[in-house]
Amino acid sequence: MTKKERVKYALLHQETDIVPFNINFTQPAYRKLTNYFGGEISEDEIGNHIVYIEPVSFNSWVEIKPNMWMDEFGVMWDRSIDKDIGNPIPVLKYPSIKGYKFPDPDNPKRYSHFSTIIEKNKDKFILCSIGFSLFERAWTLRGMENFLIDMIENPPFVNELLDTIVNFNIKIIKNTSKYPIDGFRFGDDWGQQKGLIMGIPFWRKFLKPRLEKMYQEVHKVGLPVFIHSCGDVQEILPELIDIGVNVFNPFQPEVMNIFEIKRIYGDKLSFFGGISVQKLLPFGTPQQVKDETKKILQTIGKGGGYIASPSHDIPKDVPVENIVALIETLNPDFPFK
Repeated sequence: MTKKERVKYALLHQETDIVPFNINFTQPAYRKLTNYFGGEISEDEIGNHIVYIEPVSFNSWVEIKPNMWMDEFGVMWDRSIDKDIGNPIPVLKYPSIKGYKFPDPDNPKRYSHFSTIIEKNKDKFILCSIGFSLFERAWTLRGMENFLIDMIENPPFVNELLDTIVNFNIKIIKNTSKYPIDGFRFGDDWGQQKGLIMGIPFWRKFLKPRLEKMYQEVHKVGLPVFIHSCGDVQEILPELIDIGVNVFNPFQPEVMNIFEIKRIYGDKLSFFGGISVQKLLPFGTPQQVKDETKKILQTIGKGGGYIASPSHDIPKDVPVENIVALIETLNPDFPFK
């Protein structure tokens, strides 16, 4: 059974020989791993089942000066502290998009790397990743506090900005779906440690109908919808199912009871994540990591509908011994055991 087949069977809620899995790292965590083994560790050696493919051109991020990067939307990101993402500096100083130009979703350079990546990873599940897909794109352009205030004081601007983002994404979906990919992943954090950042009423008013529009565009081409939303969003899981979500990530055990969520929604939704990066991986022992991971595989993985993974990219504070324990538990064929 190939890795692609394992993921596809899991999404059909069927069990496979092993639970499909995927592990991503922050830069410091990956350096820990390579230092531990004395050299590079490849995706194939780790055993990852998913390959992310992004519809962005090679020069979509430009380092303007040390630790200051500009994305294709013109937003500057300060990476002096966080080297992986950074802190955005908004470009829309006022509640208006007049004079602001979005990037071109039809630029062929945006997709020029697709064929090569797909050809090299035929046995893996190819997931087109659209990051900062709606709420996040809006607030990175406008600023978090400003955009939340705009939801109250400037609804016409919020509607215009979000509609423009949706139209951009739909063109991306249409262009990307011409390639032999296996699904779409939308990154858009709505949650915090308890509840939604903007609250349910504003999520329903501004985000839900637009999310449904994008998800249905994916379903038109017969592909599954993965979403990534950090935080406690369990109160809207039924609505996410209704608007077309197939796979929910990161499935954080600190903010929801993953075993209960699987019991309630496991026949309608698949889950991707669930292994704690806030408690288990940074503070547990290697044996605790192995024991808890096995429990999750046996319980959440029962009946399919699960892709095992840390609930986010492994952060720098995780001991390398715990990283190794996780990989060894998920991948019975890990070559460095």
